[in-house]
Amino acid sequence: GDIPRELRQAAQDASRQGMTPLAVSEDKRVVGVVLLKDVVKPGIRDRLRELRMMGIHTIMCTGDNRLTAGAIARESGVDEFIAEAKPETKLALVQRVKREGRLVAMTGDGTNDAPALAQADVGLAMNSGTSAAKEAGNMVDLDSDPTKLIEVVSIGKQLLITRGALTTFSITSDVAKYFALLPAIFVTVPFLNLLGLAVPRVAVLATLFFNALTIPLLIPLALRGVRFRPRAASELLTRNLVVYGLGGLVLAFVAIKVLYLGLEALIQEPAVHNLLLLLERYLARVP
Repeated sequence: GDIPRELRQAAQDASRQGMTPLAVSEDKRVVGVVLLKDVVKPGIRDRLRELRMMGIHTIMCTGDNRLTAGAIARESGVDEFIAEAKPETKLALVQRVKREGRLVAMTGDGTNDAPALAQADVGLAMNSGTSAAKEAGNMVDLDSDPTKLIEVVSIGKQLLITRGALTTFSITSDVAKYFALLPAIFVTVPFLNLLGLAVPRVAVLATLFFNALTIPLLIPLALRGVRFRPRAASELLTRNLVVYGLGGLVLAFVAIKVLYLGLEALIQEPAVHNLLLLLERYLARVP
């Protein structure tokens, strides 16, 4: 039947406040409106801001009407929303974003979310959701907290930047080692001796000592991981190159030079000098 003007206005006002109005009728006559309210979890706005700082674009895809969806989107702070969405709408959205060359992560708990969860690169289903959703997703959140996706992303990025940091440090510090070892191998090429290492065997020893000290010092970093703060990928890459790339290069040059000077002074001691001679003779006899 027809909906009275005041009830229609009340339903629209409720929708603008993020509520879903349901009309109640009797004998084909609308007699009232029941209002359903989706409660936005505390802190969700801050959590979505963290995703935005990571360079992740968030889209809320819901079956609610446009007024209700808009109100919830403003309250929660999502970047974009799609209202009155059907299962095929969600599936088409996931497929479109993937065609654009981006990775797609989706959270959902309903049967209508299952097709899209199955197609997403990361499908996080809620434990409180339907069996279809949990079977379609490749992960199930036992706490049924959609913001757990942030922790998943953070852990993944921390592992990635830790591996990148160790690799970058290893490569750049190796460059310094080459400038210590190459002059010892090619004595007749003086321009390679940037560090001014006059005694080849001491240069080799300094490099070996640097290697021996570096490995145990990097183990805690590898186990603990590089501290991760929500940042865009470009910022993380720049920080990685500056701190662990340039830092590894400078540290290796300085450390090898300091070790060289220390060993050079130590070798002047007769006892140490004789010990090194014995060691060299022993190594020369080893097949």
